[in-house]
Amino acid sequence: MSKKDKNEKNTPQEEPESKASEAEEAAPEQEPPKDQEQAPETYTLTREQMEKMEGLAKQLATLNDQHLRLAAEYDNYRKRTTREKENVYQDAKADTIAKFLEVYDNLERAVKQEGDEENAHKKGMEMIFHQLENILTGLGVTIEDPAGQPFDPNKHNAVMHIEDGELGENTVAQVFQKGFLLNGRVIRFATVQVAN
Repeated sequence: MSKKDKNEKNTPQEEPESKASEAEEAAPEQEPPKDQEQAPETYTLTREQMEKMEGLAKQLATLNDQHLRLAAEYDNYRKRTTREKENVYQDAKADTIAKFLEVYDNLERAVKQEGDEENAHKKGMEMIFHQLENILTGLGVTIEDPAGQPFDPNKHNAVMHIEDGELGENTVAQVFQKGFLLNGRVIRFATVQVAN
């Protein structure tokens, strides 16, 4: 064989090797599938580092506890001040209404006076009296006229006692002054006469 023939024989053999190496270079490296979990990394810590981490964990727990307590304390404070404001408002409202009860009593007496029913003055007094009643009712005031009802020491003030066979035991015989309640709370006790 001539040298040329030898070169020709070698050339085809070299080509497959170079093609294989090119194919390997061209093919991207295969990455492991994403579903495959990687092994967790492990670290080595010294005793000092562990103690420091435990101390920080305790400090975090303490601060978290303080934060929760402070939040609860603030919530209680907010609720308490809201209740106190409402109580102050209700007290001021009751005190204000109590000042007008004398006016109510005087208007009621004036309306009950016998006289000319067609008199413009008397009609005007009746209108003012009913207007005051409506205002009090709108404010949440309940007017209590306990005549004929059982005596209740929580709402009534007994100033007289009589014996009456027609009325039952501890029954209100006569009302001298009506009682007033604001949302169930007594503003003024009814002044009454109790039978038996």
